[in-house]
Amino acid sequence: MPHAVSLLRAERLARSVKPFLARGGFKRERCAGCRLAPSHCLCALRPSMATRAGVCLIMGDIEALKPSNTGWLIADVVEDTFAFGWSRTEADPALLALLADPRWQPYVVFPGQYAAPGRVVQTVAPPEASPAGPAKRPLFVLLDGTWAEGRKMFRRSTYLAQLPVLSPVLARSTQYRLRQSGRDDHLCTSEVASLCMELSGDALAAQILDAYLAVFTHHYLQAKNQSPVDAQGEAHRRLRALSALRA
Repeated sequence: MPHAVSLLRAERLARSVKPFLARGGFKRERCAGCRLAPSHCLCALRPSMATRAGVCLIMGDIEALKPSNTGWLIADVVEDTFAFGWSRTEADPALLALLADPRWQPYVVFPGQYAAPGRVVQTVAPPEASPAGPAKRPLFVLLDGTWAEGRKMFRRSTYLAQLPVLSPVLARSTQYRLRQSGRDDHLCTSEVASLCMELSGDALAAQILDAYLAVFTHHYLQAKNQSPVDAQGEAHRRLRALSALRA
């Protein structure tokens, strides 16, 4: 069944007036389920799981079309993943409804120096129930695009202005090798989601996201170089071991 990012990609493709050609990628046929060459398909390894937290991806105009996008990996792993395209002039009514849903506590995940100090938090509310009913589930709002796009989304999305800004402490460097940012402290979207899952108590999901990114990167680069996949390598072994722990 297509997930939220896959559906957003299909909707964006339907509006395109010409085919999307990824820069630096291979031009051969791609699997519709994982965006890789069929010979290097990742679909059988998809480790979907239920989590306490959900993820809401607000994506730049062509981000869902890029084969190297890692928001897609989040949707592969986290069952409650939502995806919306960003527009400067209007907000998707379904996005506004999600952010207002009383079952969720949204957190905009962004560096704290770009927000008023009173909005910035570094932890997530614990899962204890209150006298009014069950505790709200964390909903991590990730701005998925280039760094310049992310800052624009953060500044110009008025519907995000009243939400707390989650600014996790970064204790690691990026392992992402499919695009160059020039800075080790700029994590890719799935790495940010992994940090957020750790904060929400979804430790297994955090580990699986990291392992799945490593496997995806291996498949992607092997396909690009027309080399076979090493299914017995460390990345695959780790993902299999973690996936076996899912309830």
